[in-house]
Formats: sequence, structure tokens, C-alpha cells
Amino acid sequence: MAFESLTDKLQNVFKGLKSKGRLTEIDVRAALREVKMALLEADVNFKVVKTFIKSIEARAVGADVLNGLNPGQTVIKIVNEEMTSLMGSESSELKFEPGQNKTVIMMCGLQGSGKTTSAAKIALKLSKKGKKSLLVACDVYRPAAAEQLRVNAERVSADYFGIDGEKDPIVVVKGAMEYAGDHGDNVVIIDTAGRLQIDDVLMEELQRIKETVTVHNTLLVVDAMTGQEAVNVAETFNEKVGIDGVVLSKMDGDSRGGAALSVKAVTGKPILFVGMGEKLEDLDIFYPDRMASRILGMGDVLSLIEKAGEQIDADKERQMSAKLKKGKFDFEDYLESMNQMKKMGGLSSVMSMLPGMGGMLPKGAKLGDISDQIDDKKMSRTEAIVLSMTIEERRNPDLLNPSRKHRIAKGAGVDIAEVNRLVKQFKEAQKMMKRLPQMMGKRGRFKLPF
Repeated sequence: MAFESLTDKLQNVFKGLKSKGRLTEIDVRAALREVKMALLEADVNFKVVKTFIKSIEARAVGADVLNGLNPGQTVIKIVNEEMTSLMGSESSELKFEPGQNKTVIMMCGLQGSGKTTSAAKIALKLSKKGKKSLLVACDVYRPAAAEQLRVNAERVSADYFGIDGEKDPIVVVKGAMEYAGDHGDNVVIIDTAGRLQIDDVLMEELQRIKETVTVHNTLLVVDAMTGQEAVNVAETFNEKVGIDGVVLSKMDGDSRGGAALSVKAVTGKPILFVGMGEKLEDLDIFYPDRMASRILGMGDVLSLIEKAGEQIDADKERQMSAKLKKGKFDFEDYLESMNQMKKMGGLSSVMSMLPGMGGMLPKGAKLGDISDQIDDKKMSRTEAIVLSMTIEERRNPDLLNPSRKHRIAKGAGVDIAEVNRLVKQFKEAQKMMKRLPQMMGKRGRFKLPF
């Protein structure tokens, strides 16, 4: 889970601060030493950490903070503000040409960083804003890269352009610009070649492309899991080619967060997007304030609301709400709610955005351990049980007699006890749903039972 390791360490530091009614300079400096160690272990750039801690200390060690009503919370607030500033304060956006003029985006990065997938993800995101994209295969060295781009272009309903057998990316770029003009594409996304390591040939090729066509957005894709190395790559690409922004791929697998916290401070270039999964829908806009809140264990409710708005089917949501108001809820609805959860990235993704989840776990437990266990084991087995039922059984759970339960258990590959447990839990939930209309006021608001 993204930032899990860093979040756990920082929350332990903050628990110590909040548990004290009064703070001294010694308390604050001791806490900041622990914050410093946590950031260094998260592979955050050393110079960035040094400046970051100095900024916090300058604000936190003062009479106004230490003598305040809640000094612990005030220090945490300062850490949150400084971390947001570190990552760029405000979200940055792609630059678009006005009207029907073509906007050119060049994707660059090392081999395996996720350029090709990120290009398709961006095309999908832009299509939701009414942009028509052309994906251009300029990795002329790996045929598999061009084929992957072509397949992904089909999946996101974008146009594709490549020239089989052509070894000069400049020829491909020129042909792509003509193709875009003929087919009404207003965004051209160039997927360039990568290397296992930075070399002069790669840099020269990128420079030639930028000399051939006006590139409005040069985006560097770096693997967030490589930590400090990702920052070094970003710094070199910016010096040699010039970049406008960064896409952090594989952020969902980065438990440390070193790249996210260092890139802007080291390169001066903003992070525009973060890849949060393998699906083409799994690309999020990077909001520094929201990311800081997640790293500090404060949740990210705004992103959760936006993700729900994008992924949840509005018609199905209305139908389910109507059934709930009537006190009706069956296994078909249960299955649909599980599918909606999957679209939002699974339970672990949702839990990571909820504020205070870390503080609700048993001592020594990690959010990732528990959420992964629920996601991978319990939810998948529950889904298997429901799918082993007939449509009639899903719509009318009262039909589930012992013989039917045995058949369902066998079909799902689980013990009969798991089926009985699920049915019992479901019936209890049904009873609660039937009481729901009585708990609602005339305007649809909950009436408190006391």
C-alpha cells in the first residue's frame, strides 16, 4: 500500500506528541529527529529532509505553539503544511493549445518505467474531458512496445499511429502530425524509446524530436518504487532534455514515498499524475495537499468522493438507494456493491483514503495487512459463494435450505460453515435495512434513536 511504512512511523511519532498536554522545545526536537529518520528510511533526498526539518523547527519551536491550547495538534498541522509545500502546494495541469490546435505531449523515461501504459492512461483521462488523442509509437527498437501501444489505444478508444519497420523516430513523428490533422486528433501523445540506463543516444533522440515538432508537455515517467534513484533520473532528464512534469508510476506499490516527497524539491518540476494500479483507469491527478494528508494518516476524503463519482454507476446507485429505502436488499445487490468496490480499487484503496484508519487498528497491526487480508481472502471467497447461488437464490435468500447450502459450498470451494456464516450475516443486515425507513426523517435524514 502506498506510503504504508512511512505513514506508520509518522503516526507513532504523532501519538507521542498528542499524548502530552504540554510540549517543550526538547519534546519537539526529539519528535523531529524521529520524523527525520522516518523520511531518510523512506529514501527521501537527504538535502530535502534537512531543509524540511529546519522549516518545521523554525515554526514549531516558539512560544505561540508551545504555550497554545493544543501544541501537539499544532505541530502536526505545521508538518502537514510544510509537506504540502514540499510537494508543490497546488496541483499542476497539462498545457493545452487553444481551440482545435494540436497539443503535443512527449512521454520519456527509462525502459520499464511504465511510459507506454501511462500514455494510454493519459489518453483515457483526456477523453473524459472531450479530447481526442493520437498515440504515436516512437519506440522504434522494440516491436512489442508498438504493439502494446496499439492494443491500449483500442482499449481507450484513441487513434494509433506507427510505421512498421521504420527505424527513425523523426519520420514517425512527422507522419503522426499529418495523420492527426487528417483525423481530427487534437492531442498527440508521443511514446518514445527507453533504455536500461541513461545514455547520450537516448537524450539526443529526444532532443531531435523536440526540434522537429513543438512539444507542449514533456512528461517524464519514473517508477515510484525506485525511490531516490527516480529522483536522480528526473534530475538528469531535466538537465539534458528539459521536462515540464513528472508521472509517478507504480505508486500503489511504494510503501516508502521517497520519490513523491523529493521530485519537486530537487528538480523544481511538478508531479502531474500518479499511477495507482495496472488498469488503464488507475491514474490519479497529483494533489500535494491530499497526498500530504494521506502520508500523515489523515485520509483523503476528497479523492475518495471523486473516485466514487467516476466509477460508480449513477443509475445502479439510484436503483439500490430506492431498494434500501423500501427495506429490500438481496444477494444480487450485495454482489453489485462488491463490483462497485472493485472499480474503486478495492477495499484497501478505500480504507487508505479514510481518515484515522491507522488509529483504529489493533496494536502492532498494519493497515495494509488487514485490508489485504479482507480484500484477497474474505471478499473473494464471499463473491465465490454468491456466484455459486442461482439467480432465484440470490433474489430470495429464504430458499437457502441445508441441501442448497451444501451445493453452494461445494461450488465455491469453501466449508459449509462459511456459507452459513454469510447467510446469517446477510439476514442480520436485511433486518437492519428494513428498519432503515423508520430511522429516516421526512426529508430523508437519520433520526437519532435517543
